[in-house]
Amino acid sequence: MARKTGAQTFGQVVRERRRKLDLTQQEVARRIKTSTPYVGHLEAGKRRPSVKVIARLAEVLGLEQRELFFLAHPGAVSLVAGAPASRRGAWEEFRRDERLRRLHGISAAEMNVLAQINKLGEVRSPRDFIYILNTIRHALGR
Repeated sequence: MARKTGAQTFGQVVRERRRKLDLTQQEVARRIKTSTPYVGHLEAGKRRPSVKVIARLAEVLGLEQRELFFLAHPGAVSLVAGAPASRRGAWEEFRRDERLRRLHGISAAEMNVLAQINKLGEVRSPRDFIYILNTIRHALGR
């Protein structure tokens, strides 16, 4: 689950920076409003943080939020780089992928919003809809 950039994974970067700042996992957990075991799971590469947690970690540890995001979510790199369009259409693939929608807890109302976004132009991949939805959720504080 952990992605390496150069020689370090997301967890290694977080652990190294936390130690450099002489912070315990408990102190970091309190500052980012999560549990101590969760911080341990992040450092061990057993969990992937949400956008909110990444933002809080970046602030607390003085790290670049964008770089942390890409370390934690390697699939996002291909989204930004411009993955090729699907032949069947990204919206159709996304709409039919019930497992993906369940995994991300996408409601009927959110599907309606994404259907409207799809009408604005061509979306390159089904995963782009997850990125768009997470951006909307983050902006709404969810």
